[in-house]
Amino acid sequence: MANESATTSASPVTPAMKQHFDAWGYVVVEGLLDESTLGAIEDDYAAALDTFAEDQFAAGQLSSSYAHLPFRQRLMKVIAEGVNWSQHFDISLPHSVIRHDTPIHTSEAVFNVLTHPRLLDAVEAFIGPEILCNPIQHVRIKPPEDLVPLNQRGGLLVRVGWHQDQGVALPEVDQTDMLTVWLAITDATVENGCLCVVPGSHRAGLSPHCPGAGPAGDLQIPSRFVGGRDGAQPIAVPVRRGGALFMHRLTQHASLKNVSSDIRWSFDLRYQPIGQPTGRPAFPGFVARSRAHPETALRDWRTWAQLWADAREHLAERELTPFHRWSKDSKVCA
Repeated sequence: MANESATTSASPVTPAMKQHFDAWGYVVVEGLLDESTLGAIEDDYAAALDTFAEDQFAAGQLSSSYAHLPFRQRLMKVIAEGVNWSQHFDISLPHSVIRHDTPIHTSEAVFNVLTHPRLLDAVEAFIGPEILCNPIQHVRIKPPEDLVPLNQRGGLLVRVGWHQDQGVALPEVDQTDMLTVWLAITDATVENGCLCVVPGSHRAGLSPHCPGAGPAGDLQIPSRFVGGRDGAQPIAVPVRRGGALFMHRLTQHASLKNVSSDIRWSFDLRYQPIGQPTGRPAFPGFVARSRAHPETALRDWRTWAQLWADAREHLAERELTPFHRWSKDSKVCA
C-alpha cells in the first residue's frame, strides 16, 4: 500500500535548518527514510536487476547472469560487460528518443519513497502543505567511474558538471518554488562522489548553461560563472544513507567522481507547490500531499505508473520538443 500522508508529531526540519537553507541555498536533513523503506527499495532493485540480467544472459549479451552475487557487485559485473542498463532502472523517461517499449522503473517501492510521510514532512517545511511531486526525477546508481564504458558516460552514471536545477528545465519554471531533494540510498561520501555546492549561489540568479560543455556531455555552467556573489568556494556535502540534501532551485551544484570500489546510489527528486508549472510539461507530476484537499493526493502506485505509461505512449516515435532553454550556439558557449 502507498504511504499515508499523515504528518509525524515533529518536523524533521528544525528552524536552524530552515535558516541555513534560506541563507546558503542548501541543507542536509538526516534520517528521513527508515530501514524498512530502504530495504524495500534495495529488494525492489535487486529483483529488477535479476530480471534484466537473466534476459541479457539469455539474449547472449552477458557472459553470465551473475545470479550468485549481491546487488551492488552484480550490477558492477553487468556494467563491466558494456551492456546498456541504466534506463531500465530510471524513474523517468529519457530526453532523447522515446519508443513504445522504452523502459522505466515505476514500482510500488519507488512510489512509497516519493510519498514517504517523513520526507513530505520535510518538504512541507520548505514549500508548504500543498505539494506536487515534480516529474523531473531520476535514480542515480553511480558505479566507480573508471568502470563505465566511454559510450555510456552520461550524467546519470558519472560525475556531473556545475549546474542549477532551474537551468535544466524550461523557462516556465522560473517562478515555481521548486525544491530539489537529493536522497541518499547508500552513504554519499567524498570518495564515492557526493555532491558539491557553492554556498549562497542561489542569491546570484540564473547562470548560463552550455550543452555538451561538461565531462558527461550534459548541461554545465561555464567555469567563469561558477561561484556566489560573495566569492564563496565550492564545498563537498556528504549525506548518510536515508538522509537528503535539500537545495534551492538556483543553488549551483556538481558531483565528484566516484573513485571508490562500490556504487553510490541516490534519488534525485523535485517537489513544488500545487498549481505551479513543472518545467517539464510533457512528463506527469502528481499531488503528493494536500492539507486543503486531501482527497486529491495520489495514493495508488499503479495510477502513478500508468501516468508514465500514458506519457510514453503519447511521446513514442515523435520528435521531442526541447527539455531546456539553452543552445550550443549561444555566444557565452563559444
